[in-house]
Amino acid sequence: MAGNVASAKPRARRGRRRGRHRALMAEINITPMVDVMLVLLIIFMVAAPLMTVGVPVELPKTAATPLPAVEEEPLTVSITAEGTITLMKTEISAEDLVPKLRAIAAERADDKIFLRADGRVPYEKVAQVMGALNAAGFNNIGLVTDTGGPEMNGQ
Repeated sequence: MAGNVASAKPRARRGRRRGRHRALMAEINITPMVDVMLVLLIIFMVAAPLMTVGVPVELPKTAATPLPAVEEEPLTVSITAEGTITLMKTEISAEDLVPKLRAIAAERADDKIFLRADGRVPYEKVAQVMGALNAAGFNNIGLVTDTGGPEMNGQ
C-alpha cells in the first residue's frame, strides 16, 4: 500500500499544476510605445524643414516688427523699381558694389547689412544683390519691408 499512496500523491500534485493558469497581466507596458513615439518625433523634426525647400511662393507685404537698434549706423543697400542700386544715399553700379562693400566691411566690426527692394523689382535681381552682399563679406543680411501689411490671420 505504501507504493500506492506514494504514487498517488505525485499524480495529484501534477494535476494541480496543470490546472493552474498564470494570472493575466492587467497593466500595459508603455515603454516600447514611448520609444517608438520618440523615434518618430525625431524623424519628423529632421524631415519637416526639408519639406519646405523648393516651394514656390509670392512674397507679400509683412506685419513684421522692426529689428532692435544697433550701436553702429546700419548699412543699407536699396534697389529702386527701375533697378538702380543705392548704397546708403549714393547711387552705385552693380560692378562697383562688391569692391566698395569689401572696403566698408574691412572697417566695420558688424557684418549686418539691410537690403531694401521695391516690391516691383524681380526676385532674381534681389537674389543677385544678396549674392553680391554675401560675396563682399556681409553674411547677416536683413530684408526691410513696410509695416502694415496683412497678418497671417487675414487682417
